[in-house]
Amino acid sequence: MRIALISDIHANEVALRAVMASIEEVGVDHVVCLGDVATLGPRPGATLDVLRELGCPCILGNHDEFLLEPALIRTYTDVPIVVDAVDWCRDQLSGDDLAFLRTFQARLEIPLDAGATLLLFHGSPRSHMENLLADTPPEELDRALAGHAATVMAGGHTHIQMLRQHRGTLLVNPGSVGLPFKEFAAGGPPTLLDHAEYATVEARRGAVQVTLHRVPVDREALREAARACDNPMRGALLRHYA
Repeated sequence: MRIALISDIHANEVALRAVMASIEEVGVDHVVCLGDVATLGPRPGATLDVLRELGCPCILGNHDEFLLEPALIRTYTDVPIVVDAVDWCRDQLSGDDLAFLRTFQARLEIPLDAGATLLLFHGSPRSHMENLLADTPPEELDRALAGHAATVMAGGHTHIQMLRQHRGTLLVNPGSVGLPFKEFAAGGPPTLLDHAEYATVEARRGAVQVTLHRVPVDREALREAARACDNPMRGALLRHYA
């Protein structure tokens, strides 16, 4: 059993297609998306089209819920460019797109091999806005994960790849497909990395392996996608892709 985990696509169809090509080369049994799929980037509708064609289970991220519940973003951020970009992305979506987002689930548990299990969420099992980091104190992790047990637990949200052992559980963040961060942003403007990210979880005859992947992305294609939209994030994206 080999499962690919993708997360935090953020309407970056170009990066998503690069990741899916890499996943096809690696070869997996299943793909699961851990949320935040269609905000901030230039192609929210096209990104949802790719996910629909893929037919994979999707976890509800905070940005996915921002599209469904516009007032909710104010509980998370008041940064004008972020709020405006989310509003712009919502305006690009159809009724069918929003209906698709409503099928996303808060958590998913998948049986692996020989009794191993994989628990999936966006931020933490209790909140899609909670940050689990490599330096989160163990006692805080205990509270965030309370009531849940699995061989491997995986979530996104922070845009930072991570593999950490916590009291016997492997805690994984596959990173971000569309907006990978160099460092935890903590509410400030992030520094973006130049690749796309995902992870694979493999269980075979009782052995469990987690692999973090980084994939090159065509920068001219990224610039073209940004230039072709009038998303409020357009300028920031073009500066990064220069």
